[in-house]
Amino acid sequence: MSTTTTDWLRLQKQAHREFATRLAAVSDWNAPTPDEDWNVRDLVTHVIEEQQWVPQLLAGRTLTQAKKELAPLGDDLVAEWRLYSLAATSAWDAAAPDAQVMLSYDTVPVADYLREQVSDVAIHSWDLARAVGAPEKLDDDLVAAVWTVFEPQRDTLVASGLYAPPVPLPDDAPLQSRLLAITGRNDGIAA
Repeated sequence: MSTTTTDWLRLQKQAHREFATRLAAVSDWNAPTPDEDWNVRDLVTHVIEEQQWVPQLLAGRTLTQAKKELAPLGDDLVAEWRLYSLAATSAWDAAAPDAQVMLSYDTVPVADYLREQVSDVAIHSWDLARAVGAPEKLDDDLVAAVWTVFEPQRDTLVASGLYAPPVPLPDDAPLQSRLLAITGRNDGIAA
């Protein structure tokens, strides 16, 4: 699947809609998530905090400069999501596609940061759905695009320590199941 920056901007909005839909279903902020280290509140906080960084980094700030601009989140995480989702989406829409962004691990093109952010929100949308008992099926185009980000990095993902080892699945498993499996998530499809 070949996707342009315009496609990824559309997918960014779709990923945010997917997350917002699952966020609306939260009734227990202390419920466990597929990540054993996080409950629902921790997961949602992580995703919102990632969105806080987007406008700062797309404006050309260094990590140190951006960190000084970040405000602590309030208790109403649904309101915080609306605020920072809108801010991130607006920043993506205004970003120069050929600009460079300083991240913690490297300076990368805006398009690479966009793909990384879309992928992160998409995967965590599934995590949140699983945690709160909401529908787990993600948009097919979103899944296909995120697959193009994660699949080539299969070995790197494991080595990073950020993900559990891949879950073995048959080659004919649904693409969403294979995507989740690469990141160590098991949606119930057995090998």
